[in-house]
Amino acid sequence: MRSVRIGVDTGGTFTDVVAVDEQTGEILTTKTPSTPANPADGFVAGIEKLGELDIGSIVHGTTVATNQLLEDRIADLGFITTEGFEFILEIARQSVPDGYGNSYFWVKPPRIVPVHLVKTVGGRLDHLGEEVWPFSEEQAVEVARWFKARGITAIGVCFLHSYANPDHERRMREVLWREHPEAVISLSSDVLREYREYERSVTTLVDAAVKPAMRGYIAGLSNRLGKPFSVMKSNGGILSAREVVNQPITTVLSGPAAGALGAALIASTAGHRSVITLDGGGTSTDVAMVIDGEPSITTEGSVGRYPCKIPMIDIVTVGAGGGSIAWISPEGTLKVGPRSAGADPGPLCYGKGGTEVTVTDAHVFLGRIPPHLLGGEIPLDADAARAGIQALAGKLGLTPERTATGILEISAFNQSNAIRQLTVKRGLDVRDFPLVTFGGSGPLLACRLIDILGLPSVVIPRDPGNVSAFGLLTVDVKNDYVRTYVTRDLELGKAVEIFHDLEHQAGEALDREGFDDPVYVRSADLRYYGQAYEVRVAAPAGEIDEVWQAEVIDRFHVAHEKLYGYAYRDDPRHGVEWVNLRVSGVGPISRPVIPRLGKPGEGATSVRPVHFDETRDTPIHQRSALGPGATVTGPAVIEEYGSTVPIHPGFTATVDDFGNVEISATPQAADEER
Repeated sequence: MRSVRIGVDTGGTFTDVVAVDEQTGEILTTKTPSTPANPADGFVAGIEKLGELDIGSIVHGTTVATNQLLEDRIADLGFITTEGFEFILEIARQSVPDGYGNSYFWVKPPRIVPVHLVKTVGGRLDHLGEEVWPFSEEQAVEVARWFKARGITAIGVCFLHSYANPDHERRMREVLWREHPEAVISLSSDVLREYREYERSVTTLVDAAVKPAMRGYIAGLSNRLGKPFSVMKSNGGILSAREVVNQPITTVLSGPAAGALGAALIASTAGHRSVITLDGGGTSTDVAMVIDGEPSITTEGSVGRYPCKIPMIDIVTVGAGGGSIAWISPEGTLKVGPRSAGADPGPLCYGKGGTEVTVTDAHVFLGRIPPHLLGGEIPLDADAARAGIQALAGKLGLTPERTATGILEISAFNQSNAIRQLTVKRGLDVRDFPLVTFGGSGPLLACRLIDILGLPSVVIPRDPGNVSAFGLLTVDVKNDYVRTYVTRDLELGKAVEIFHDLEHQAGEALDREGFDDPVYVRSADLRYYGQAYEVRVAAPAGEIDEVWQAEVIDRFHVAHEKLYGYAYRDDPRHGVEWVNLRVSGVGPISRPVIPRLGKPGEGATSVRPVHFDETRDTPIHQRSALGPGATVTGPAVIEEYGSTVPIHPGFTATVDDFGNVEISATPQAADEER
């Protein structure tokens, strides 16, 4: 029996499974419908679908924490903070979300914890961690008993300046353990040992809020599998399930992070070191940037309306997936998304009770996807899609073809806007980067995105619907640690002490994961004195001395100029301020090798009516039959088990040595466009 490593990614519509044979490197893939009521059912069904295998290890990309936050399913959550700071969540920040213009029209949303569930405890530390007045054990006991009497079992603790000294928070936890043993507790000094108390408070509370659901899900899945497994984290690393339940906030962008990493490896293997990645699923589209083979990382991310300052792959998500619903606004205009039909009931063509037209229905109506999914496993009701499109067209006063094309055009512009947020808004020229698109619905709008954005090309990997699951098998074990140290005059001895402490924490965690020879990656957050926010730059390994310090500062000047267009490298009036020191502890794993494509497989070319600029009989190619160097000129459609690639008129698709389909505008069409 073959021994395999398995990656399982639970999406909104499908659960994707990839297995890599540890002896031969052979890659097996499959998909199964997701089970939103209990994601573990789809997880287990997907593994069983692979047949009898000797499973060496399993890595899981989960949406349990993400969905709980996006759906605002947060209740019975308590907050304990420093006496006198009970309104920290109410005050929050002065900024108003984009799109509201005048703040008069913006209504402040409910806080993650209502003020009547916020309690304070006496005691105070200064910004250096020195005790100003002692921790009040008496008040701590009173607060713990208050929460216990009201049945509040998920509690976040964030005391002022606990990033500098966690002692008071740890004493509060000891009191809670003693007085309220049923409580699930998150300390800010464990979750985010970094200054800015509002963001630290919310991040800690998000962690506490998702802990019960994640612990229940992980425990249930462990019992069903009967063996340990690992979970993908937002920072681009993995961690064993037994460890990740202690900080479930680290999983909030689990699936999208895996997709970006898998696409980065595939693109690098094919010779594209810097790309844009686009993961199109049933509910949403996730976009990320890969520079020199590495996805961009941010600590300014958010999930839904909650800021989460943990390190995570910089991903922009928009509600533009295959299940996105087309609807008519009160003004009479056509809109698409962000609401989705999901997996159940799904689009009209699923025949499971859906009542609203979706993006998938538009593709079916236009003939751009076949009348079935997953190689015939899921038949589609083309008549239901046609009836829905015709009814919507009647309300709009348009032809059905124009209505369906309009739905896809709006969806393409929604995706292009997400790409612009990561490129144009950050000083990058979108025309310099190929797009790697994957996911079940990702390749469907590839040609339109080339037109809209002026992309040089779009690369579509083999088995695009399983790239996120494949990405789970390319990921190292990784933990991040941070310590705030604000100074304009860096004391090298203090920096050595902090980095040594952070590396010690990272080493202990990796030792528990079974790594004897970990790798430590340093970085630092710096800013010009007087600025409110900082820039994160990589810091060299080795001895921390004056040469090391000068190198980090030089990297900061370079990064600042790249981001903002200016730097004060030679201006002594603008000093550099150090803010945070960081260490990532990495336990390297063996990545699967992407094989070169051999001779073409089987699969006959057929013909069916497809609508692009007009409806005509169009060649339908089976991707398995396209060998290296094969060329397909539009109009055409390339089909495979988990996805479909429409090739519009004026575009050409070429298969490279690794089986990727690369689409670009044909030279004549590109010249005419210019």
